[in-house]
Amino acid sequence: MAQYSIKDLEKLSGIQAHTIRIWEKRYRLVTPQRTVTNIRVYSDEDLKRLLNVSLLNHNGLKISKIAMLNDEEMKDRILQLSNDISNSDSQIEGLIVSMVELNESKFVSVLDGLVDQLGFDEAITKVVYPFLGKIGVLWQTGRVNSAQEHFVSNIIRRRLFAAIDALGTTSTGPKVVLFLPEGEYHEIGLLYYTYLLRKYGFAPVYLGQSVPFGDLVQIQNAHNAEYLFTSFVTTLQDISISDYIVQLSKTFKKQKIFVFGDVVLKLEIKRVTNIIKVKSPDHFKELLAKLK
Repeated sequence: MAQYSIKDLEKLSGIQAHTIRIWEKRYRLVTPQRTVTNIRVYSDEDLKRLLNVSLLNHNGLKISKIAMLNDEEMKDRILQLSNDISNSDSQIEGLIVSMVELNESKFVSVLDGLVDQLGFDEAITKVVYPFLGKIGVLWQTGRVNSAQEHFVSNIIRRRLFAAIDALGTTSTGPKVVLFLPEGEYHEIGLLYYTYLLRKYGFAPVYLGQSVPFGDLVQIQNAHNAEYLFTSFVTTLQDISISDYIVQLSKTFKKQKIFVFGDVVLKLEIKRVTNIIKVKSPDHFKELLAKLK
């Protein structure tokens, strides 16, 4: 069972820490334990309850009324809200609750409902991406355990692979080799950009996670792709990200190289002309429309 600080709850729920303390004291909505140094720590159950409280409160129910609901009544109210697919905050919080519970059927139900109502692109960019961003900090700091991380990642990965396969293949569009550097394993973003490439008529060559640089050179020599695409979520072990990007630029001088990731956008990379920073999926769509 994970333990959360009050700051963790604040980041996940969007409710300020001092408000959580007030609700805790006045309404007994959560019941933290105390460490030996008298610091509040919260459980998975506290997190799930607070997310549900936040969801109901954001949708107009007064906190005094929420505090009077028992667990079944709260679940009924949440179920009613979950049918309102236009409320992205509700869906994000629903995904988080499903992650904490490791409830696959609930997670899949919310995700598939989003795709049915919004379309695949909108579901990913408006709900799944914000969801991943909201829990990303906790993944990196260990506040969400690896089982929960793998649980949601694998479900989303399966949906992305299915969406890519549904588009069929093309052998006539420009080739794009997509890969993650050695030691990088966060491939959800890379899969979504693979989907966009295929949707826009390109021919993606998907290499996936943790590709050694020498293998990348061999693959590119064999396929002679016009473009490369890579993404950075975590820092690399043996080389800085900026040095790695410079190495890519020098090795593949004839190719345009797309690079994506928050850490990349903050870098000032000098003396490279074939590197294209991708700011967002919408920005990438604009780039692809110009290239076709």
